[in-house]
Parts: sequence; structure tokens; C-alpha cells
Amino acid sequence: MSRQSTPKRLATRLVKGGTHTTVVGGRAVNPPVVRASTVLFDSMDDMNDARRRRGTERMFTYGARGNPTGFALEDVVADLEGGYRTRLFPTGLAAISMVFLAYVRPGDHVLISDCVYQPLRHFVETFLKPWGVHVTYFRADGSNADEHFTARTKLIYVESPGSLVYEMCDIPALAELAHRHGALLVADNTWGSGVQCRPLMLGADISIMAATKYLSGHSDVMMGTVTTTQAVWQTLSTMADAQGVAVSPDDAYLVLRGTRTLAARLQMHERHALEIAHWLESLPDVARVFCPALPTHPGHALWQRDCLGTNGLISFEFANATTAQADRFVDALALFGIGASWGGFESLATVTNVAGTRTCEDWTAAGPIVRLHIGLEDPQDLIDDMAAALEQVFGK
Repeated sequence: MSRQSTPKRLATRLVKGGTHTTVVGGRAVNPPVVRASTVLFDSMDDMNDARRRRGTERMFTYGARGNPTGFALEDVVADLEGGYRTRLFPTGLAAISMVFLAYVRPGDHVLISDCVYQPLRHFVETFLKPWGVHVTYFRADGSNADEHFTARTKLIYVESPGSLVYEMCDIPALAELAHRHGALLVADNTWGSGVQCRPLMLGADISIMAATKYLSGHSDVMMGTVTTTQAVWQTLSTMADAQGVAVSPDDAYLVLRGTRTLAARLQMHERHALEIAHWLESLPDVARVFCPALPTHPGHALWQRDCLGTNGLISFEFANATTAQADRFVDALALFGIGASWGGFESLATVTNVAGTRTCEDWTAAGPIVRLHIGLEDPQDLIDDMAAALEQVFGK
């Protein structure tokens, strides 16, 4: 009797059973969830060959180096963004911080748009500056970025539309400025989600998204993505490998599933948000409505040129209200959740602190600003809810 056919004892059968099951028939619609730390090879030659190649090729060699479920999501995101390849990170902020770790060194100078995601400012103060990186913020519309460029500037970082009030900047012009001086342009594309905006197609070298938001779409998973051009890919990939960055295949599966309905969901978010934005514009208690798809928005022309649509985010400024009244308005809403983030199927409302997140422009004279994420609920129900909250707080 051969060694392979010798009956095995119970403990061995439990360990080895089902590991090579052949499935006859069709295949599942979705890629399977592959959970793995150890990856097995048929021979030492195969393992050594894979390890030699994994520095520049995408290889399934060890769980911390990625897995087939994550690779499937990377392919979807790279295609969405129009990039060379994509890397996954545990959170959006982890994706942002890895970009700076990969492309910037102590003594370098970076330019950052004034309207960026507030946790990036915290990263600047707690890590970049103590690490010896020089940081200058420029106006959210990008109009004075060239004035701050130095011989040591290695990177321009933008978010367009910006956080909270959705300022637009000229990405192609900033890309030209960066490349003329041998620097890179990085864009946070979480708002655009690869559907409404594609910064790499506008000249950016690197595009970052918080897949936590619209790509996932269900408020139940955290993830970030970084997609680059081929020219700058290897620097990011090498640093991410060196840091041992990986994501759970279960999380990758959830985001991958969310991408299947991304385009359809964004159409609903856009339609609902614009209906509510137009309603808000008609209210005497509202001084301004912030949404780049509105003709009244200062960045509307750039939005028309560079974007294919909008999403569920709108903000509005009260004309005559205190912050306490704005808080009470949000508290009085029945159909809007109160919480951080956005991009899920549900509507959210928060009172924002724009003045506390801007360096180049003074927002202290503005009235209270409420950020809304308009979800997939019926927009008339949301309008009725907000009208009732306004009546409760302001008596009109």
C-alpha cells in the first residue's frame, strides 16, 4: 500500500479533510472570501520564485501581502479610478498617511489645500511636522498655490470638492504646476468615488479614497484605497509592504459587494440631494446652500468641467441662528442620524465647524453650517422632517 493511501487517524483527517475538494459545476457570481495567513506552495522552487517576484508583481504569497479577495477589489478600484494599480488600507486615514510616508522625507516641503479632511491636519501636527516635513496650506480654490512653491516642494495635496462646503480647485492646473517643478499631485477623491470624478484622468499622480463611504455604501466597514499611475506605483507598493499593511478579506468582500451598486446608488443620492438643495434655497432662514452642482456655488464651472455628477452631500448656512439653535434643529430631526462619516444608505446631519478647519480663509463670520448626507429615503419625507424641525426650533 502506498504512503498516500494509508488510512489516517482521526486528528490527521480533521486537519487535512476538505482542503483539496474539487467542485464540479458552475461558479459563484462573486469572488470567494479567501481567508489566509499561510499560503502553501507545491515546491520550494515555486515558493522561492513567488517571493522573488512579489516585490514588483502581485503574488499570493502570504496573507499580509494581500489575498485574492482583496486583489479583486483592487482591480475594481483601479478601473474606477483609471489608474495603474491600487493598494488597500485599513482606513481612509491610513491610506492618506501611507502616501506621505512613501513620497515625503524629513526636510521636504508639501503644499496642502485648506479644505482637506480634518484628520489630515491632525496627522500634520502630530507626525509630519515633528518628523521634519515643512507644510504650507494654500487656498481651497488653489488660486495661490504657486506663491508657496519652493525648491523643496515634493508634493501638492488637494481635496476637490473640499470637505464641508465643497470648494473646487483646478486639478489640471495644479498638476501642471507640480509636474513643472518635479513634484507630485495627490488628490483625495472620496467625494468623487471614481464615478463622479477621476483625478488621475485630470493629471493627478495619486488618488486616495475612503472606501468606508460610497464604495462600501452600508456604513459597516472601514477601508481606504490608493491608486497611482504606473510611474509612481513602486514607491507606494514598497513602503506599504515594508509597513506590513493589510486588510481583512471579509472587509474587502463587503466593499467589493458595495461597488456592484455604486453607480445606481449615486444616481439616487444625487437626485434626492438636489431636490432637497433646491428646497433649502427657497427658505428665508437659509443664507447659503453648499453643493457644487448648484449654479450659485463658486466652483460650479469647474464642477461642470471636471465632474460627471454630484452625490448626497450638501451643507447649508443658517441666516439668523445661533449654534445652539442649529444643534437643536439637528436634534429635532427624526429621519436623520447624528454621526460621523457619510456615504451609507442612510441620511445624516451634523453641525460643522468650518472655521476650525480652515487656515487661509476666515469663516468666523458665517452663520452655523449644517452638513447633510442625503440617503436613499424618500426625499419628500426628509423635507417634511426638516420642515417640522425648523418649526419646532424657530416657530415657522
